[in-house]
Amino acid sequence: MQKRALIFMAVATILISPSWGHHSHANYDMTEYTHITGKVNDILWINPHIWIFMEVTNEDGHSVQWALEAATPAQIARNGVTRETVKLGDTITARCHQMHDDSSGCLLGYITGEDGVERLWD
Repeated sequence: MQKRALIFMAVATILISPSWGHHSHANYDMTEYTHITGKVNDILWINPHIWIFMEVTNEDGHSVQWALEAATPAQIARNGVTRETVKLGDTITARCHQMHDDSSGCLLGYITGEDGVERLWD
């Protein structure tokens, strides 16, 4: 009986572990928001997360590609976001949690679109 319980626990741990890792935000600085404004170059409406790629001009005047990780399509739909909310070529402002290494990637919190409305994307 004890052997069967150990096997069950081992299998359960193996099956559950990937979901713990997937939902980790450890690579993002969750203590503060970064604000960026730029032009949307691409949007990937995929599971498990939507990705928005935008061109942002930094303080030096150089153009930098940013990758913004959003929630699932179903989750942001509950927040009132549709495929028409942000489109290719739109200029948007994002309020997001930047990666710890200060690279040009972040976990989305909110986007203000061309309509001037801030919406939750997390």
